[in-house]
Amino acid sequence: MTKQRKILIRNALLFTGSPHEKAHISHLLIGTDGIIEKISRREIPVGDDVRVMDAAGHWVTPGFIDTHTHYDAEVIVAPGLEESARHGVTTVVLGNCSVSAIYNSPEDTADSFTRVEAIPNDIMLPLLKAHKTWHTPREWKAYIQSRPLGINVASFIGHSDIRMRAMGIARSLQEGVKPTPAEKKQMATLLEDALDEGFLGLSTMDNPWDKMDGERYWSHKTPSYYASWKERRGLIRILRRRRAILQGAPNLVTRINAAQYMRVSTGILRPPLKTTMIAMMDLIGDRYIFPIVRTAARAVNTLFNADFRMQSPPGPFTVYYDGVDSVMFEEFPSGEALRHLSRELDKRNRLINTPAYRARFKKEIKRKFAPKVWHKDFSRCYVIAAPDKSLVGKSFAEIADEQNAHPVDSFLDLVVTYNDQLRWTTTIANDRKDKYRILYNYPYNIISFSDAGAHLRNMAFYDFPLQMIKHVWDSHAAGRPIMPLEQCIWRLTGELADWFGIDRGHLREGKAADLVILNPAHFDRITEEVHFAPIPAFGDYRRLVNRHPGVVSTVMVSGRIIFQDDRFADGYGSTWGPGRFLPRQGDKYTSSLSPKGINKNSWK
Repeated sequence: MTKQRKILIRNALLFTGSPHEKAHISHLLIGTDGIIEKISRREIPVGDDVRVMDAAGHWVTPGFIDTHTHYDAEVIVAPGLEESARHGVTTVVLGNCSVSAIYNSPEDTADSFTRVEAIPNDIMLPLLKAHKTWHTPREWKAYIQSRPLGINVASFIGHSDIRMRAMGIARSLQEGVKPTPAEKKQMATLLEDALDEGFLGLSTMDNPWDKMDGERYWSHKTPSYYASWKERRGLIRILRRRRAILQGAPNLVTRINAAQYMRVSTGILRPPLKTTMIAMMDLIGDRYIFPIVRTAARAVNTLFNADFRMQSPPGPFTVYYDGVDSVMFEEFPSGEALRHLSRELDKRNRLINTPAYRARFKKEIKRKFAPKVWHKDFSRCYVIAAPDKSLVGKSFAEIADEQNAHPVDSFLDLVVTYNDQLRWTTTIANDRKDKYRILYNYPYNIISFSDAGAHLRNMAFYDFPLQMIKHVWDSHAAGRPIMPLEQCIWRLTGELADWFGIDRGHLREGKAADLVILNPAHFDRITEEVHFAPIPAFGDYRRLVNRHPGVVSTVMVSGRIIFQDDRFADGYGSTWGPGRFLPRQGDKYTSSLSPKGINKNSWK
């Protein structure tokens, strides 16, 4: 990497990361230390030793923040995290959904991650065996900071991670087994140690879909699932005292315990606990969930002094699957049986061809009022690849009509015939774009839910900030603005930084120059298309990615240009990287986020 020079960005339309400061044409001078020295609406005179970049016609925004990723494995061997960086994301949060790669052995860690997050076990396990030398948050942090980290990283500590370490993996996965007082004390110590090192808080999981991989405990739920809320009380007391964050997912089958996350966030006669839960979406299968969640979150925040936030993806939630390689099948018993036998195809196929099994599958599929994330509507599920090319482009319902068969029979027959060579897609949520006005303006959620680094063949939301910007931009062009552009940028930058206690998300003098230069002339190139691209560090394993050439002109982290003109800087992520571990500001941080700045009339 060449010696850093001062950089002057001239004539940019500047979005500072505040919802209240109108975007304006400005000039930014960035020092050799990566700190913004001056922001001015007047020309800033500089010498010949300063690199000058003319950003006329372009936007300059703070670097985007992705608060829900699973890059815990990828950051070890590909610390550039290029798929997020190329879309202007300059800070990511790891350790979500109860799984982190800190305390346990490579085998235990891989088994807790790979099935639920759809990361191949035969990639992650050898990776951890080759590289994992740490066993504490401090050692992990030292390792991460020794790598050529491309963008900034913050992290939760996973509840499954500390429960496995304290109880041992076998006891942590047994229904009804409670930790001993000594094991509870150890879990508390493990959490305190992580918070001492600047971790954001604790991530938990109550969703029974999340299953263990590996030969030893296949199809057990992940350890966090087996922990009662009574068991968690001591950990929650620590989070509340330390002003740390609880991140979690409720039971997505019954959804009842979502109320537990709201309850622990309340601040009646005690400080509120910063709590965030996935995910608020306009589900096709359960339209009533969207208004219920909005009403409940508003009530708990306004009536019970909570600091509770949902998480929301900003666009259509479209997924792609190979055969039945989908966590969606875990939400009903006959689908769960298919997933359990995915390693024993002969047994699975015999089960599929059993008339009683098919009858049960059909009955469960058509249950109208059963809670569901997947709509289970085969007319909305389309084949995109199969050995029989005549199937491509057709829904399973259309195929069934041609065969004069029930859609379930057609689907299951194709699974038996082609297994994972049958690739299909469906959108499960956020299909009604007229609802984005509500979603984007709702004050009690966080627009940040990508799962980046996980579900490598199933979805690609690395570009979620650009998708939201495009929808808001289009609404202005149509004469019906969803929200001011300044507020849109704030929701993707400053709001996230402030709520999570991360020292980023704003462009101010004296702050790190983490920024993005966007070309609005190319916003029409932001589409929902996905593509396959190899991950060299994963043996060229192919994952789904997003590509929008020319939209992101430049990405800087701490004043270093990491991405420009659709290519990464030489040596980025391999020999150098300006990213760093960002500790939480929690013990000193008081939430400044409130619904002010949000147009409440747009979500009532």
